[in-house]
Amino acid sequence: MKKKIFTGILSLMFLATMVTGCSNASSTPKDSNNPAPKTGVKITVAAAADLLLAFAEIEALYEKDTGNDAEITYCSSGTAREQIANGAPYDVYASANIKFVDDLIEKDAVIADSKELYAIGRIGAATLAGSSLEIKEASDLLKPEFKKIAIPDPSHAPYGLAAKEALESMGLWEKLQDKMVYAKDMQDCLTILKSGNVEAGLISLSVVTDDVKFLIFDDKLHNPLKQAIAVVKTTQHEQEARDFIKYVNGEQGRNIMKKYGFVLPGEV
Repeated sequence: MKKKIFTGILSLMFLATMVTGCSNASSTPKDSNNPAPKTGVKITVAAAADLLLAFAEIEALYEKDTGNDAEITYCSSGTAREQIANGAPYDVYASANIKFVDDLIEKDAVIADSKELYAIGRIGAATLAGSSLEIKEASDLLKPEFKKIAIPDPSHAPYGLAAKEALESMGLWEKLQDKMVYAKDMQDCLTILKSGNVEAGLISLSVVTDDVKFLIFDDKLHNPLKQAIAVVKTTQHEQEARDFIKYVNGEQGRNIMKKYGFVLPGEV
């Protein structure tokens, strides 16, 4: 009996640690004293960190239109891929790299026929709007004034890899490596930039707001940031998960994605 209890505790601890490195940021504030009544189904979505602003709007409209509740957790696509491969209980996986979805299809961890391309991302370099520093061309990052540059870790963050590829194409990566500060994902990269601890950040167009100055990189300098979404195999709410994907790729979802600078499927 003791052995069974101990095994159960270990299982719970394992599931708890799988969400480390990701953050939940609902667009709808939750009031614990007066919780909003939910008449539909709750689905959980593991979403790439570059989607925070766009998916916050999509989440709010989806919940209003369907009566369902979407709980979205944001982190690097590589981190979410590993979590899902190890059994994390998500319903939907929205990746910033189509390859990561294909990896999970091979592992039979997501439903193959649910996979859809939903966006193509853009990457560039940014400084704070209040800073005297400005990046007019990527080679400006070589200037001594730029002591530190934040980048999503290229080993697991698709936008970090794309930024690295772009800098390599321009012959700048080797010269800038010593300046790089590695962030766990896009939102962490943006936080580091806004903290003032770095002079520049390599961020996605989708997270650009009025408080940064941004130079977009030519998308021919890196592999396309094809972003795909799919239903997780272990979901208990397959139909609702498929409906969420349809919503993202529907008229309202596509309009929101375009608003945040994503290139839509079929536009290239």
